[in-house]
Amino acid sequence: MSETTPSSAPRPDEQAVARFVERFALDLTQGGFPRMAARVFVRVLVSEDGACTAAELAESLGVSAAAVSGAVRYLIRVGLLVREREPGSRRDHYRVRDDMWYEAFARRDEQLGGWEETLRQGVAALGVGTRAGSRLDETRRFFEFLRVELPKLMDRWRAQRDGHGAAPEADSADSP
Repeated sequence: MSETTPSSAPRPDEQAVARFVERFALDLTQGGFPRMAARVFVRVLVSEDGACTAAELAESLGVSAAAVSGAVRYLIRVGLLVREREPGSRRDHYRVRDDMWYEAFARRDEQLGGWEETLRQGVAALGVGTRAGSRLDETRRFFEFLRVELPKLMDRWRAQRDGHGAAPEADSADSP
């Protein structure tokens, strides 16, 4: 039995890959991502080594360098890409972060804490006994819940990913 090496691995169907990039980018856009950032992110995600130059991104997506520039700035800011430069090269490479989703969600802790504080101020301004104040306080409590529970969930993810945790429970409909 022969092993498949990277040089002998089957080449992906580029049209199928392009369709996937657009489909997943649309999914991300519907979830709140800026459209161009979603397309750039998915294009880097599907690259074999997880990195692309701005020129490669512009060419593969059929967009301008300016569009790529704005998208990578956003993706770097939210922690999904990092900018690297190969020794001796003058071109930046944009690489998908290792553990990118974990890092992106982990950064939410600070943001959630800020939202909680702002909502506390809103509750104080409106009055806890008002309907509007009550709505704001429920929102604050929801963000507080997420801020407390998200690190626990992320720890469980890392344990599962590293093979130290239990697999997710099967849907009860699938259980005997």
